[in-house]
Amino acid sequence: METFTTKTFEIGELAGISPKTIEEHLKLYKGYVTNTNLILNKINELKNDPEKNAFVLGELQRRFGFEFDGMRNHEYYFASLSGGKKEINEGGDLHASIEKEWGNFENFLTHFKFVATTRGPGWSILYYDKMSDKLIISWVDEHQLGQLTGLSPVLCLDMWEHAYYLDYIPSEKKKYIEAFFANLNWEVVENNFKTSL
Repeated sequence: METFTTKTFEIGELAGISPKTIEEHLKLYKGYVTNTNLILNKINELKNDPEKNAFVLGELQRRFGFEFDGMRNHEYYFASLSGGKKEINEGGDLHASIEKEWGNFENFLTHFKFVATTRGPGWSILYYDKMSDKLIISWVDEHQLGQLTGLSPVLCLDMWEHAYYLDYIPSEKKKYIEAFFANLNWEVVENNFKTSL
């Protein structure tokens, strides 16, 4: 049973992020999809005897969050680098919500980039919270630790070293962050925001 399929992305040549980095990173993403399906299949196979398989099922369920969120976070990430660089629509709803929350777009960028420099592997994520009608920036350790319940990802920046180590040494990760934003397709990000409303 294949529940999830590997998505394809139209990522052209990027400024500051090499084709080799994208090629290797996409292989890693494919692994998350494969492992998500493998875990779901194994859970399905063992679930009819939960008492006998309690330990294995428990460990599979723990691992599922890591693999699934690794898959999904990367889908947001790669989609935002697809279709070529596009600036944010300054007359759009996302820009207005950013200005409402941070005062201006530059304040938002400064905060988001600062969060992205958090030590250790993880993700800098901009979420939309429908219940409070607020945008929230958060750090997510690994893929699943720190995800905010009920919030929709709008923008995901992968800050694991695998996302940039072929192009930048760890002490240069700020250069990678700038390269990410230099290539960002804000139309994709704005669409994520619209669909979360």
